[in-house]
Amino acid sequence: MLEETQDTEEIIERVAALDIGKAEIVCCTRVPRDGSPGRRMQEVVTYPTMTRSLLGMSDHLRCLGVTRMVMEATSDYWRPAFYLLEAAGFEVWLVNAEDVKHLPGRAKTDKLDAVWLAKIAERQMIRPSFVPPREIRALRDLTRYRTDLVAARTSEKQRVEKLLEDAQIKLSTVASDVFGSSGRDMLAALIAGARDH
Repeated sequence: MLEETQDTEEIIERVAALDIGKAEIVCCTRVPRDGSPGRRMQEVVTYPTMTRSLLGMSDHLRCLGVTRMVMEATSDYWRPAFYLLEAAGFEVWLVNAEDVKHLPGRAKTDKLDAVWLAKIAERQMIRPSFVPPREIRALRDLTRYRTDLVAARTSEKQRVEKLLEDAQIKLSTVASDVFGSSGRDMLAALIAGARDH
């Protein structure tokens, strides 16, 4: 025999979903309709990705009482919006496009995409991707930058060694490290015009 349960659908009351592109963000906001329990109001607005527009969007969403932001982006375009909204105190979720893609009913335009994302976000049918805390992101950016600099330095060292070899200057045969102290002294002497054998 079927019995009535006390389960109620858990809906995030005030949610915004952002479909982020390079030049614009499509924002779908869903909030309860005043005086009509169970009814929802929806607004879809397109914002440029410039900082002033993002700040305006943030203020508008704060006025609507939005508590959770959900965004999907397949590139790094999500970062400015995410960081700005995070700094403004919103609960911001970045969702994996692959997770959303596997849900039935997926729309094909940016506007429909934002509406679909808002609907599944308010019903908590998606989970956020891991975005490290601000301090970890800063440290990660610093270490990645250092890695890039070390790789660039290594590339330049190899280029200098190749240039020396092409000029028949066998510096690497007499110095264990061309860029060590004595190797740099020999390079400086060559640059200064020394021709001793």
